[in-house]
Amino acid sequence: MKIALVTIFLLMLLTDIHAKVQPQKNFDLQKFAGKWYRVGLAYDSPGFVPYRNRLTISMGIVEPKENGDVNMTMWSLRSSGCQRKVYVYEKTSVPGVFNYYSTRHRRVKDVTVVETNYTEYALVLKHKKINKEFTQVSLYGRTKKLRADLMEKFRAYATARGFSKESILTPPAAENCPPSGN
Repeated sequence: MKIALVTIFLLMLLTDIHAKVQPQKNFDLQKFAGKWYRVGLAYDSPGFVPYRNRLTISMGIVEPKENGDVNMTMWSLRSSGCQRKVYVYEKTSVPGVFNYYSTRHRRVKDVTVVETNYTEYALVLKHKKINKEFTQVSLYGRTKKLRADLMEKFRAYATARGFSKESILTPPAAENCPPSGN
């Protein structure tokens, strides 16, 4: 009986944690547009574990479209070289919250810009439900290196969301990815 009560309590707590995710107040997509580097990632999917040590800083460009959607172009270093992917983030009725269809997972995922000062950093939460719920927290910077207090803010936020210290990564920079001129 005690185990059942603890399980129910934990499920309620985890559901409540996701429900309380709020986007950046007065989110401004035009100010958010431009080049960002993913300098931190918290992710606890078991399928990701074998790739953790290969993760490097990736670069993305946020391009708002006239209808409020966003083209997100990301460059990531893979064993085959620098790979470019374009994602279409569809706006929702809530500024700072977007949906996109993952062709890899064949699921709609939601992306929430939780906090940003637009000129230096952004905390972004990505959520999806496959067999269970998975969440990622990413720290983006306008540069590849952020102040120590921003890195600590990211770690504290990810820890508060239930991520273990082992699942919170701050990867090294990738050499020549994206190629010069991007």
